[in-house]
Amino acid sequence: MQQTLDTPQAGGGTRPLPLLFSVFVIAACAIVYELLIATVSSYLLGDSIYQFSITVGLFLTSMGLGSFLSRQAHRNLLLTFVSIELLIAVAGGASTLLLYYTYGMARWAYEPTMYAVIAAIGVLAGLEIPILTRLLSHIFALRVNIANVLSFDYLGGLLGSLAFPLLLLPFLGLIRTALVVGLLNAGIATLVLIAHWRQIPERRYVAALSLVIVGLLCTALADSEDLSRRLDAQLYRDPVVHSLQTPYQQITITRWRDDLRLFLDGNLQFSSLDEHRYHESLVHPAMTAARDRSEVLVLGGGDGMVVRELLKYPEVRRVTLVDLDEAMTNLSSSYPDLVRLNRGSLTDPRLQIVNEDAMKFLEETSGFYGVIITDLPDPRNENLQKLYTVEFYRLAARRLEADGVFVTQATSAYFAPEAFWCIAESMRQVWPNLAPYHTNVPTFGDWGFVMASRRPLNPDGLAITVPTRFLDALTLRALFTFPVDMPRLQVEPNSLFQPVLPGYYREGWRQTR
Repeated sequence: MQQTLDTPQAGGGTRPLPLLFSVFVIAACAIVYELLIATVSSYLLGDSIYQFSITVGLFLTSMGLGSFLSRQAHRNLLLTFVSIELLIAVAGGASTLLLYYTYGMARWAYEPTMYAVIAAIGVLAGLEIPILTRLLSHIFALRVNIANVLSFDYLGGLLGSLAFPLLLLPFLGLIRTALVVGLLNAGIATLVLIAHWRQIPERRYVAALSLVIVGLLCTALADSEDLSRRLDAQLYRDPVVHSLQTPYQQITITRWRDDLRLFLDGNLQFSSLDEHRYHESLVHPAMTAARDRSEVLVLGGGDGMVVRELLKYPEVRRVTLVDLDEAMTNLSSSYPDLVRLNRGSLTDPRLQIVNEDAMKFLEETSGFYGVIITDLPDPRNENLQKLYTVEFYRLAARRLEADGVFVTQATSAYFAPEAFWCIAESMRQVWPNLAPYHTNVPTFGDWGFVMASRRPLNPDGLAITVPTRFLDALTLRALFTFPVDMPRLQVEPNSLFQPVLPGYYREGWRQTR
């Protein structure tokens, strides 16, 4: 009878340590691939909970299929395992490059490609553990073998889930992380190949293939900065002049002639051609309505444009800017084009910068403010929508002076009216007096804001007292008039326990595509 590597006598014995170490590493790699694909899809498509749920669900299903298919592997299990690792190295290492390239070239093909990548990596990952378990079954008793494999598998999963947000994403970014993890899979293949050199048939061909794959991944890693620039060029209409992956978001700056644009996770935050319309409309109605402008709190606004407008008021003694991402505030205080736009506002001695989550800051601070301004990204996902909840507004109201004024940007009142009025309704649960308004920002279209206070607000009594490019007394009063085709809608308030806002938001913007 022909001997196989499923038998104890096959080829001189199996070495346990390289294989147990392989269990640990491949489990970490599998978790990172899941997180990578879900993160890329969240950046490009939004709706993070949906993307992570789909990715995890399909990945686990594919792993189950891979485990089922592992029954078909009977001979040369070491060769099969090494081959699987090399295939995962290629598929996983190239995954983010492929997804970004597909999105840039043919967005309609992105989701089918994403599903195919998840399924391919999942099936291959599902083959790994059953085969390793069978290879180790001739060394350990069944109960010890199962305990060893599962223990190393779970520990590896923990390592991957911690390493991705704390080390890999902040320091390597998405593309480099995929390539590095691909190299780890190729490294495991090489380790097992060397440790069991005489037991693997066709070993010289496998070794040559392994060297080729490692060489390709290393070449891509060395060229990753240029690859990132080329992929950015496909994703953005204008040339990318600066790109930075932070622990929280992808920051991208583009320029075409005099038009400088800032994107966060691919979503436009402002254009230098018309950002003054947005920022003046956000800041000056509230500052004009406020009775005490000495202490102002800004939540978000890490680009410094809101602070620029606030510092026009001589009464302002201190502005506290709370922005989660230190990289954003550092960039806005040092990147020449941003400093020129925000007029160096982030280095003004009247400004205090706090890099912290806005909700956590409101929970912990003891300060009171005459004006609170939230300049936060749209509630396009569940992480951002918490900053548009009744609970968030209650926290803000606790830090607002008795006759203070609160204002927030509230997405487009025209394109996403349910989301706009949902934000207003959520604020109405906290403040008795609201003043919704809107303006035209050519880059964005018709954009909405909501101002609130415990005391009555009279838009007709507001007057601009500082230099502006867009607003004057007449324009200011016109902001609070809504045309007939933009009526107030009856919608549910948004809360942490019933987050209806992301659905309103996605449905509104889906109809504009």
